[in-house]
Amino acid sequence: MVTGKTKRNVIVGQAGGPTAAVNSSLAGVYHAAKNLGYSHVYGMLHGVQGLLENRYIDLADHLKTGLDLELLKRTPSAYLGSCRYTLPEINDDSALYEKLFSILDELETDLFIYIGGNDSMDTVRKLSDYAIITGSQIRFVGSPKTIDNDMILTDHTPGFGSAAKYIATSVKEAIRDGWSLELSKGQVLVIEIMGRDAGWLTGASALSRGEDCDGPDAIYLPEIPFDVEEFTTRCRNLLKKKNCVVMCVSEGIRTADGTYISEMENKESFTDVYGHRQLTGTARYLSGIVARECGCKTRAIEFSSLQRAAAHCASRTDIEEAYECGAASVKAADEGDSGKMVVMVRTSNDPYKITTDIKDVHKIANEVRYVPREWVNEAGDNVTEDFLRYVRPLIMGDIDPITVDGIPRHLYVPGYHDLL
Repeated sequence: MVTGKTKRNVIVGQAGGPTAAVNSSLAGVYHAAKNLGYSHVYGMLHGVQGLLENRYIDLADHLKTGLDLELLKRTPSAYLGSCRYTLPEINDDSALYEKLFSILDELETDLFIYIGGNDSMDTVRKLSDYAIITGSQIRFVGSPKTIDNDMILTDHTPGFGSAAKYIATSVKEAIRDGWSLELSKGQVLVIEIMGRDAGWLTGASALSRGEDCDGPDAIYLPEIPFDVEEFTTRCRNLLKKKNCVVMCVSEGIRTADGTYISEMENKESFTDVYGHRQLTGTARYLSGIVARECGCKTRAIEFSSLQRAAAHCASRTDIEEAYECGAASVKAADEGDSGKMVVMVRTSNDPYKITTDIKDVHKIANEVRYVPREWVNEAGDNVTEDFLRYVRPLIMGDIDPITVDGIPRHLYVPGYHDLL
């Protein structure tokens, strides 16, 4: 713990794609900071992009009771608002960094906590490097967040467990729905699941398998080159054996030459500031091919943003771990760490136990963790039992929503639009 001076303030931001657990991390940051004696905990509105425009709130004005914190933990999406904003390299725009640090100094900031994924950790990297260059005493620590589960050096990421639970649940319900309708030529359901480069989420669809459900007939991850003709042949052969075929595909599946299947459906899709092309239409394209080649009814199902916003189906394990990561990030920064990210270390799988540690953010930012090849079957169209043993503990437990008139109540910032 840093001693010898009066503790001043903490500022926290959320960035990247929201999750069902990201606000639990925010709750952990706030509670830990107040318990450690920091005067104010400021929240950036829309991350560093908003902070550069002096958009922030004092969280104490909005989190006044224990019930507020519990509501926050159960509220999906980013309570503070998120952003996809890339800081330039320090040498490319030092004036921007001067402006940002001037704002942080005006707020008497001691600790800067950023909750986000790979690109967000790049922000932590750059800011901590600039602090070293200029001799700033502000400490920068990242708290992990992404449903994609693609961050290296951590066992898994907060947000993934809840998304995996929603995916497995929804796939099981889709299978049940498809099974109930008997058609003369059968039908094929193609379910599109998020995952640009890594197939953790799509692999989680296999958790739907059990005594009462066979699970998907095939699962296709972006780590394995995809062949449209083989896919169609597989559907045709399966239709000879069963009335309803269910195929789960990652939005990021691509052919051996690197062409995204979604590009075959939509060649002019949106590209974000990170250069990431919006991947949508994979299921539509494949279901159209199957309908034409197999002459059967098809349905394309895209879970889309529902898989990252389904707080009603959140994993208690995930919500609790997200809170712990948020609190651990404050503790690490309070003890003098900077340029680090909190990671989770699995110490036991049965019974499941994790602990937190910290790692150098320079070794994490902009890297991608893929599903190991040995966790995919030899044919490349399903995951192994080792994959399921890894994921299953992360979806355990339920967290009941706080409801009003039968609908979940969420926490929001009153007058939010007036602050923008």
